[in-house]
Order: sequence, then structure tokens, then C-alpha cells
Amino acid sequence: MKDTVTIVTGGARGIGEAIAKFLAEKGGNIAIFDIIDGYDVVEAIKQKGVEAKFYKVDVSEYKVVEGAVDDVVKTFGRLNNLVNNAGITTDKLLIRMKEEDWDRVIKVNLKSVFNCTKAAIRHMLKTGGSIVNISSIAGVMGNIGQANYAASKAGIIGFTKSIAREYGERGIRVNAVAPGFIKTQMTDTIDEKTKEEMFRAIPLKRLGEPMDVAHVVYFLVSEYGSYITGEVINVNGGLYM
Repeated sequence: MKDTVTIVTGGARGIGEAIAKFLAEKGGNIAIFDIIDGYDVVEAIKQKGVEAKFYKVDVSEYKVVEGAVDDVVKTFGRLNNLVNNAGITTDKLLIRMKEEDWDRVIKVNLKSVFNCTKAAIRHMLKTGGSIVNISSIAGVMGNIGQANYAASKAGIIGFTKSIAREYGERGIRVNAVAPGFIKTQMTDTIDEKTKEEMFRAIPLKRLGEPMDVAHVVYFLVSEYGSYITGEVINVNGGLYM
């Protein structure tokens, strides 16, 4: 990862933070896009001897994203990788789900992937690069109370495969990672009964850690994944096979 530049959206906490820090450990320079404060993460990353910068960005707004991506290229001199990780949930059964619950999740989770990829890929056309989109187990098998979230994450998979086909000949690889139940602030809100049911259903008998996802992302953006594109890698302990 030495001398590479990677944008990580939603990199101020959770899975995104783990990805940003692990890529930095491998020598990569990092730009974090997030709506919440990520300056502490950037300072921690700089301690690893690489460059890092935080951008307070609403990734659901294209013009804001475009400006931030252009600034990354101006500041760092290039852009090698993009990790589309930003996401939210507003879980409700469909009959109770408000239109704004649907629209907001689709906008933040799916439109953001379009926004960031469109803005970033212009800079990758001459140099090539790697894009990793964080989907979810909900996007491949569905989940009760998550129609909006599952639809957004399934949409990411279709988007990933399409862009992989469009830009493979330009040396741009596009893949997706579909995590299962990973221990983050998002899963901390799940009640204990549901957690116990999930635990019993996971063959590896443990919830995942953010680093489990970060390791796979590193594999995909590094030379180790140089002949892989258009794939969805499940990181779920065997919950979905």
C-alpha cells in the first residue's frame, strides 16, 4: 500500500475506521469522508507514518462529494482506491416504514456509492484503481424489518457488477464485501435475545470483528486481489453460504 491513496467513506467509526487504520498500517495514505467528526481517527492514522486528512462530507450529495474527491487528488496528488462503506439503518416492518425512512436509507447507502464512484472513477481512468463497496448479508438474503436496508445493499451488489464490467478494460477493479453481524455501534443496539439467536445460527459461533472486514478489503485493494473483479465476498462466519 506504500504511496497509495485511499478514500474511505464512513471512516470515522466502526468498520470504516478499522479499514482506514489497517490500510494505513500497510503504508497507505488515507482520506476519510464522514458526516461525524473523524479528526481523532486521522490523528491516530498519522501516527503510523502516513498522510491522512478528514473531510466532513455528506456522501448522499453529489456536488459535495465531487468537490471533496477533487480536493483529495489535489492534496495527495493521486487517487488509487475507494472504499464505499458509509451506511445507516432505520429498521421497521414494512407496514410501519415511513416513506422518509425508505428514501433516507436508499440515499445514504446506495446513492452515496453512485456519487463517490462517479466522482472518483474520473481520476482512475488513466491510472487504474480498485473500488470496494461494503454491502451486507441483508443484501444477499434479506432480513425482517430491513426492507429499505436490504434493498440498498442488494443495489450495491448490482452496481458493483455493472461498473466492474464497464471499467475492467481501464484497469479499474470493482468488488463488494458483504459482512454478516459485525460488532459495531450499529449492532450494539440489537437486543440480547436476537443476538443469541444469531449466535446459534452462525457456524463459527461468534460475531465478526471490524478487522475481519478490513483484512478482506486490504486483500481486494492490494496486489493480492489483482485478478479479482465483479465479486461479492461474504464475511459472515458461515451464516449465509
